[in-house]
Amino acid sequence: MNERLHSVLAQRGVTPELLAEVCEVDPKTVGRWLGGRIPHPRHRYRVAQHLRVEEAFLWPAPQAVSRPTTTASPGTELLCTYPNRASVPRETWLSLLQQAQEQIDVLVFSGTFFAQSNPHVARMLATRATDGVRVRLCFGAPGGQAVALRGREEGIGDTLAAKIRASLTYYRSLLAVDGCEVRLHDTTLYTSLFRYDDTLLANPHIYGQPASANPVLHLKWADANGWFDTYADSFDAVWAGARPWTPEQEGTRAHGQD
Repeated sequence: MNERLHSVLAQRGVTPELLAEVCEVDPKTVGRWLGGRIPHPRHRYRVAQHLRVEEAFLWPAPQAVSRPTTTASPGTELLCTYPNRASVPRETWLSLLQQAQEQIDVLVFSGTFFAQSNPHVARMLATRATDGVRVRLCFGAPGGQAVALRGREEGIGDTLAAKIRASLTYYRSLLAVDGCEVRLHDTTLYTSLFRYDDTLLANPHIYGQPASANPVLHLKWADANGWFDTYADSFDAVWAGARPWTPEQEGTRAHGQD
């Protein structure tokens, strides 16, 4: 399955049928692309142009999918970098979550991939909280100005707000779990953050591009006042100004999407 193409279509609010019309192919052909088949070069070009992403992001070289582009020497904060968020192996996300002993902090706008790539993420977070891990999840406020602006910048309008509401439904059960908190922020999100104890994945944002298309820095705390602490402090600042998520007031449905 081409998860990147799935993700960008959702980000842009483009249906497979519309993409088929743009590329002048049968919708079944687009379905095969979504299933993993690589299109003809001219179709790859048209898809990338229409979705406003790099062709190499949608169809990367095989080695780019699971390997970091840079590996730092031992003892430094920067363990490695990835060309985009989709290149971070799923096993990395899972192992970091499962191994956390003290805290898990997540700062995103929608974070749709976080649940869709791991259908059991809420259950796993609840388990970690039961084991004494402090879990703090901070999403963009669907009706906030920051989300509206980001939606315009990415060219997807109200789609981002809808994605946030859909994403939040996966975490409704966590509201009743001691040690878990979910808040909504209305701040400019320069970087999505995923902290697991002394390890942190920072996903900087690029103007007009979905977060999945942007690089990821894999950091590990080495000393005070370094990159790690700078990002961790920024999370705390946003968290302090965020408000608790109350599903009834947000109009969020009780169940997530399939």
